[in-house]
Amino acid sequence: MSIRKPILVSACLLGEPCRYDGTSKPVDAVRALQSKYTLIPVCPEVLGGLPTPRTPSEIVGDRVMMRDGHDVTENYRRGAEEALRIAKEHGCTIAILKEKSPSCGSGLVYDGSFTKALIAGDGITTACLKAHGIRVIGESEINDFILSKSL
Repeated sequence: MSIRKPILVSACLLGEPCRYDGTSKPVDAVRALQSKYTLIPVCPEVLGGLPTPRTPSEIVGDRVMMRDGHDVTENYRRGAEEALRIAKEHGCTIAILKEKSPSCGSGLVYDGSFTKALIAGDGITTACLKAHGIRVIGESEINDFILSKSL
């Protein structure tokens, strides 16, 4: 019996309604990985103590701010640390995370203006995971990685 490789995954990509608006963003290609890998779902925002639903947040400078001006940076940092702890506990070396999110975005995140404008950068959890050697893949990249068999 072979042990299936564990992959950390944004819970919303698996259908968990934990996004800021109380919905999910299930991705069939991600869900299909369950047949070959052990998927470890996380929602860093919830792990950091934020409710669902919640006011939208974006990275503004070195802080994470809700649209109403409430600073939730510490919630995001706590969630990132908890996601990292879970990844290490399960031996994850890869994470598939929700793109553009102030927590899980990889390569592009919203710019803090709440106008859907994007800038180069990583979310708080993505940066934390990468700093500890965990490879982060956005959901739009999943098919390329499946085809290249690099998971």
